[in-house]
Amino acid sequence: MAVSEITQKLLDAKKAKGVSYAELEEVVGQDEVWIASVIFRQASADADQAAKLVEALGLPAEMAEPLTVPPLKGGLDPVIPTDPLIYRLYEIMQVFGMPVKDVIHEKFGDGIMSAIDFSIEVDKVEDPKGDRVQITMCGKFLPYKKW
Repeated sequence: MAVSEITQKLLDAKKAKGVSYAELEEVVGQDEVWIASVIFRQASADADQAAKLVEALGLPAEMAEPLTVPPLKGGLDPVIPTDPLIYRLYEIMQVFGMPVKDVIHEKFGDGIMSAIDFSIEVDKVEDPKGDRVQITMCGKFLPYKKW
């Protein structure tokens, strides 16, 4: 997956400043995954959020405006991803997608989980056998309309 020029500038500045997404969360006032989504141009910030982000990264103020433009979402090519971490997420959906879908339908009925009224959290869970990644997705249930 190629990243855009603005994304690369933001990532380079983040690396040069040595700041984490969690630290940017404190400055911007939004969740770290959402901030990463803005940087990767999968979400748009308001003017205040964008200004705080570019200032925290030590970038010129004019870099904020493009972050307020609604992006073209969906950055994966229409093929199986090759990045190992992204591939594992893809694999999880290949293996567990239908079971999760069936459980959701059993609990909620016929519908989908919103990706608009949605949040996602990534946490580190320490474990003596090796630290674990915990991903929590929370989306509004949207029943299919009957007509």
